Amino acid sequence: MNFSIEIGPHADLDTLPSIKDVYVTLLPGEDYIKTAEKAGDLVKKGFNPVPHFPARSISNENQLKDYISRCKDFGVKQALVIGGSRDPIGDFDSSIQILETGLFEGIKIGIAGHPEGSPDISDSNLEKAMIDKKPYADYIVTQWLLDSQPIIDFISKQSIPVHVGITGPMKISSLIKFANIVGAKNSINFLKSNFSKALDLLKPKDPNELIGKVKEFTGNFHIYTFGGLKETNKWLKENGYV
Repeated sequence: MNFSIEIGPHADLDTLPSIKDVYVTLLPGEDYIKTAEKAGDLVKKGFNPVPHFPARSISNENQLKDYISRCKDFGVKQALVIGGSRDPIGDFDSSIQILETGLFEGIKIGIAGHPEGSPDISDSNLEKAMIDKKPYADYIVTQWLLDSQPIIDFISKQSIPVHVGITGPMKISSLIKFANIVGAKNSINFLKSNFSKALDLLKPKDPNELIGKVKEFTGNFHIYTFGGLKETNKWLKENGYV
């Protein structure tokens, strides 16, 4: 199996597990230069950095060009192109717009997949967006999920590889909070219907159950740590994944 992991631009690289592909977020209000610089630090340490390019957090084509140029100068070979936050800060309101600029030439491109839909876009528009983006993409990274069936159904419809989003080991109460934020409707229902005691809310949810159900359909898994890098690193080692 192949794992990738996601960190923020201020993460301590000395705590990273020995996973080659490390994604670097660019959240609303953060500086793209910091994300590019973190990608450069990862290159120096022998990792393959994958910086996020959230269209709605990029002001204009000049800023996009500068961001891509900085990343290329640091040795970046791969990028995740997403819509990002709900409200655009500049000229772009969708990932297809920045893909169509042609500025990503020579970079391996990942795009976002939403097997359980998105709170920001209708299912029909989401499907159209996926069709429009695929000619530019090398693979898909999904939102993190817990219910295996929507993932399997989603993978069966795709013509390019799918990297399934999972979480590191987290309390179910925390997972419900994050599931509400990303709009993972089926996963919220899955969580609420699969614990029998209030105590279960305090126990970490082990990602292995989901991996076991999905691994015959894909061998690629993308870990969202939500700041729990230490716990995720421990889980990877204990399960012999690194």
